[in-house]
Amino acid sequence: MSPTAQEIVEEAVEQRPIPDAKKWGAEAFGTFVLVIGGVGTAVIAGQRVGALGVALAFGLTLLFLVYAIGPISGCHVNPAVTLGQLLLGRLGVVSAIGYWIAQVIGGLLAGLVLFALAKNLPSYDRAVDGLGANGWGAHSPSATTGPLGMVVIEDGYGLAAMIIVEVMLTALLVFVVLASTDQLSDLPLAGISIGFTLAVIHLISIPVDNTSVNPARSIAVAPYQDGAMGQLWAFIVFPLLGGVLGALLYGLLFGRSRDMIS
Repeated sequence: MSPTAQEIVEEAVEQRPIPDAKKWGAEAFGTFVLVIGGVGTAVIAGQRVGALGVALAFGLTLLFLVYAIGPISGCHVNPAVTLGQLLLGRLGVVSAIGYWIAQVIGGLLAGLVLFALAKNLPSYDRAVDGLGANGWGAHSPSATTGPLGMVVIEDGYGLAAMIIVEVMLTALLVFVVLASTDQLSDLPLAGISIGFTLAVIHLISIPVDNTSVNPARSIAVAPYQDGAMGQLWAFIVFPLLGGVLGALLYGLLFGRSRDMIS
């Protein structure tokens, strides 16, 4: 059966290279949705759904984003993933910088929306409740506080634990993203493997530092939580180091010459 005129036009459109501006727009939108879906669940519904619910919210949000914007931008929605793609030569420097800027902008917009939603609740106290930011020591979710939540009686997980989980788990996430989108893998299942990896990562590390593995996610809400800005540097540096490690691991196991969705 010969193709129809519409099918020929659609095929021609699909074969055209996607402009960087569209990719950057998709990344900004995707990061916005990821922060709203994941951090929003923690802030608005965290007491109802618990750590498991928050982990699933992050994982399921990333899962559907892979299928929604993956064909446009590759659905990085994470500067560490973009860094991994850049190191493997799958992305140019200018394009990567555009991805990073778009991801941060999308995250910041999501943080602003979440703060507006949170403070609309009369019982919300920014100093006590925060906004789902990442932290260690006195700012770790495992820190013990007094009856009103204002005074920290005992610190939670320290800097060393935070560094270990952020580097190790970001490396895992980046490796899974790169491996799942390699032509050797079952590409239609990439979203499932990537999404559930992020969910498992959150189950492991929410008690440690509220789970970053994504600098854009950390930047998005740090301005709205007391003490978070002073620790933000670590949630930029160590997830990026984890991204480098994940890319190196992928390169060792799969080789740099494999074709991959970008």
